[in-house]
Amino acid sequence: MAERERRTSTKEPGRRTSPAHRRSRETGPEQAAENACERLAALISHPTEGVSAVRREDDGWRVCVDVLEVPRIPDTTSLLATYEVDLDSHGELREYRRVRRYRRGAADD
Repeated sequence: MAERERRTSTKEPGRRTSPAHRRSRETGPEQAAENACERLAALISHPTEGVSAVRREDDGWRVCVDVLEVPRIPDTTSLLATYEVDLDSHGELREYRRVRRYRRGAADD
């Protein structure tokens, strides 16, 4: 009997782990930030530097992604931009827009 118990599945009954099921669940803040960075970088062809804000909206997420738009030497003169990326509750891109452009190392006003 012990041998039979070891061979049974350790998955919870009724729990689905297919990719389609994972996509159908709502996205959390970490996944929203990751999705926003990946999708924005693919669309604008600039590398993302990081996420400066994630905010839950009524019907999804708003993520502020910082992007390196113009690399320069020295690095402190590079131009960066902040984009607001809106995702639906499943992490799919709805829209994006550039809201700020600035020099690396410049302090906020």
